[in-house]
Amino acid sequence: MPADDAKPTRAVLFDFSGTLFRLEEDDSWFDDILVDEKAVDEHVRAELMHRLTVPTGRPVEMSDDQFHSWVNRDLQTHLHREAYLHVMRESGLTDDHARQLYARTVDPSYWVPYPDTADVLRRLRDRGIAVAVVSNIAWDIRPTFRALGVEDLVTEFVLSFEVGAVKPNPEIFEAVLSRLGVAAADALMVGDSEEADGGALAVGCGFALVDPLPVGDRPDGLIRALTAAGVEV
Repeated sequence: MPADDAKPTRAVLFDFSGTLFRLEEDDSWFDDILVDEKAVDEHVRAELMHRLTVPTGRPVEMSDDQFHSWVNRDLQTHLHREAYLHVMRESGLTDDHARQLYARTVDPSYWVPYPDTADVLRRLRDRGIAVAVVSNIAWDIRPTFRALGVEDLVTEFVLSFEVGAVKPNPEIFEAVLSRLGVAAADALMVGDSEEADGGALAVGCGFALVDPLPVGDRPDGLIRALTAAGVEV
């Protein structure tokens, strides 16, 4: 949704997964992992990664307790681990293989930046526009930004497990706006989920949607989304 031309955008809020970075596996991930006691083919791998990265919904069958962990997975680290191990076990992985794969999903080295991520963050900072990362996440993602050399370009990290609220709950958006000292009308949220990230609209922010495509298939998605929303980069 384009920002109000009458008031320049003072802050851009970015989602993390599928927006600035993407969890991208390589063939070696599954060299020693079996699903239903069979080697992992391309179709199975794609489906498994979809289940591990889908932001909303219920990817596998779950009991009430398991669904509670899934719904609240981004509020506490142990719930996140329990929830994703269950998804992997239900997808046919043994317990050992599930633990092995889970460790990779939270390893900063496996999170790949989109081609325009660093450039966009630098351009926004150069223009005096505050940048925040607002993520439903259960571990510290700052090392991922540090590895890319852009941690200092992010004014605030507002992570669900640290603030006790998940998108689209208004509380998480209100928290970042308060930290930045910016009115909602002066901020734009950029993310890959209309349901979660689009919750920023309810508090008065603008919203721009990006497609969580593979990194190689989205060379300038952030630039195009910001430009369409009226933010010059």
